[in-house]
Amino acid sequence: MAFLERVFSGVQPTGNLHLGNYLGAIKRFVELQDRYDCIYCVVDLHAITVWQDPAELPHAIREVAAAFIACGIDPKRHIVFNQSQVAEHAELAWVFNCVARLGWLNRMTQFKEKAGKDRENASVGLYAYPTLMAADILVYRATHVPVGEDQKQHLELARDIAQKFNNDFGRSIRERGYGEAFFPLPEPLITGEATRVMSLRDGNAKMSKSDASDYSRINLTDDADSIAQKIRRAKTDPEPLPSEEKGLERRPEADNLVGIYAALAGTTRAAVLGEFGNAQFSTFKSALTDLAVAKLGPIGAEMQRLVRDPVAIDAVLADGAARAQKLAAETMKAVKDIVGFVRS
Repeated sequence: MAFLERVFSGVQPTGNLHLGNYLGAIKRFVELQDRYDCIYCVVDLHAITVWQDPAELPHAIREVAAAFIACGIDPKRHIVFNQSQVAEHAELAWVFNCVARLGWLNRMTQFKEKAGKDRENASVGLYAYPTLMAADILVYRATHVPVGEDQKQHLELARDIAQKFNNDFGRSIRERGYGEAFFPLPEPLITGEATRVMSLRDGNAKMSKSDASDYSRINLTDDADSIAQKIRRAKTDPEPLPSEEKGLERRPEADNLVGIYAALAGTTRAAVLGEFGNAQFSTFKSALTDLAVAKLGPIGAEMQRLVRDPVAIDAVLADGAARAQKLAAETMKAVKDIVGFVRS
């Protein structure tokens, strides 16, 4: 059967939204609005796979919603909500826990990275995170998912789960008039010059909100002076910028800064090097600072304005949750019928 083209993606509310979140996710969310029916989620159920302070989590949820809106997502045309308000996410995740295979989850590299050497003390939620992510996407039967490189493996698992559900319950699906497949196999949307933004202090490490050094990242709420200071102190090497992309090989810090500039400017690395090739980093950093302040300054200011009105943010989330729940309920009603559950 043909599936309605629909985008789903989400951002965790774990504090300190930064340039990597913007360029790697939210900026692309905005760009997809004119081409797809979009559902954007504050994935607070995912957030609690590691400890979150209950006193701080509500602010973090509202901050992500504020970032969505401040960056240009229209919550009236599309759906913006927080995951925990739609119970069908967790309900479908349990069904998928019974469809996914243990061996599939054992291959997930992100769990190994996050759990580290103390994996026996990691939460079951952190281990089963990918089945909940599959449910997030498929409860809306989404066809496209903008993801960063670090989430691509999880999306491949979501496709595997969808395919296995379609195969396992194929006869039931056909008998109920859904054709050969109930769930689509969602496609990744990995585009742009900065799908993986790296630390300003280490070009081999991803920019992260958990990094102890605030100088490793540019926060979306940083003011102009903070942005300038962080870019000025960003790690580089002693050589000038190359004039061609090949010259960025084995120069991770240079490649990262050029990629950031290209993504903010809406251009390519090649075009950036065409303009700044052979320039010293001091010249390039000055231009990057001006660009970053021009692009991020208004976003940060609007975020701060929005979070000062939590009632308005909560109203946006509640409206989005009500609209999302209608779609999710339709899916779960069909899933229960396909699986064979008795419903009153």
